[in-house]
Amino acid sequence: MLWTEFSVSHRFLKMEEFFPESFRLDLKEERKAFFEICKEGEMWICKPSCSNRGRGIFLLKNLASVRTLQAELLDAEEKHLLKPHRASKARIVQRYIQQPLLLEGRKFDVRSYLLVASTLPFLLCFAQGYVRLTCAPYHVASDDLTVHLTNQSVQKRSSLYEKMKEETVWPMEHFNSYVNEKFRKTNHLPKNWVFTVFTRRMQQILLQCFLAARHKLQRRLGYFDLFGCDFLIDENFKVWLLEMNANPALHTHCHVLRDIIPTIVHESL
Repeated sequence: MLWTEFSVSHRFLKMEEFFPESFRLDLKEERKAFFEICKEGEMWICKPSCSNRGRGIFLLKNLASVRTLQAELLDAEEKHLLKPHRASKARIVQRYIQQPLLLEGRKFDVRSYLLVASTLPFLLCFAQGYVRLTCAPYHVASDDLTVHLTNQSVQKRSSLYEKMKEETVWPMEHFNSYVNEKFRKTNHLPKNWVFTVFTRRMQQILLQCFLAARHKLQRRLGYFDLFGCDFLIDENFKVWLLEMNANPALHTHCHVLRDIIPTIVHESL
C-alpha cells in the first residue's frame, strides 16, 4: 500500500521553520514590504500563485531586476484602475534558497502527495512520491532556469534532457540509499534518514498546512482532492516546503514515473 494515514503530533511550527520568506504581490501591504527589504546580493524567485509545471517563473537576481518588476507592477496597477476587468494574475515572490543539498552536483526537490480522501469526516493520506533532479550541475549564478527548476516540463528545455531523461527522477528507495552512503556519517544522520526523520517532517508540515486551510473546504460526502507537494532540503538538511499544487502533473516521462504515477492514481481512487 502506497498511502499512509497521518499519525503525527499537532505541534505547530513557525512559518520560518519550514517555508521560505514569501510575499504576495497582489496585496499592497506585502508588495510594499517586499520592495522595502530587498537588498543587493539577494536572490528571489517570482512565480504565479495559480499555475504548475514551472510556467511563468523567473528569478530576481539583483536589485535592478527587482526595480524592473516594481515598475511593471506599478504600470499594471495603473492600467487596472482604468480597466478594472483586466486584473493581472496574482504572483508571489519567495526568498531563493541558495545552498540546496545536491545529488551528484545537481539540484533536486522531492514531490510528495497529500490526499484529502474525505472531508466528511476528514481523512488525510500521505505518499512519499519521488525525487526530481536537474540535468545540468547546479551553479547559483546561472541564468539558465533548467539549472534552478526541477520540473520535468522545464528540464525538457535542456539540451541534456534526451540523454539524461532517466536520471532526472529517482525513486525514494534510491534516494534513501544515496543519503545513507554519501551523507550519513559526515552529517551525523540516523540510518534511513529519508524514511524516518525526513518523512515525519514532511507529514508534520503538510498536516499544519491542512489544519490552516480546512475551514475553506466544503464538508460533503464524496469530496476528495489530490495535492502535489514540493520539498527542498538544504545543505544543512533543513526541510523546506516550496509549494503545494492543486493540479499536480501526472505525466509518465520516464521509467520511474511509469511505476509511481499509475499507482498514485489507482490507490487514490
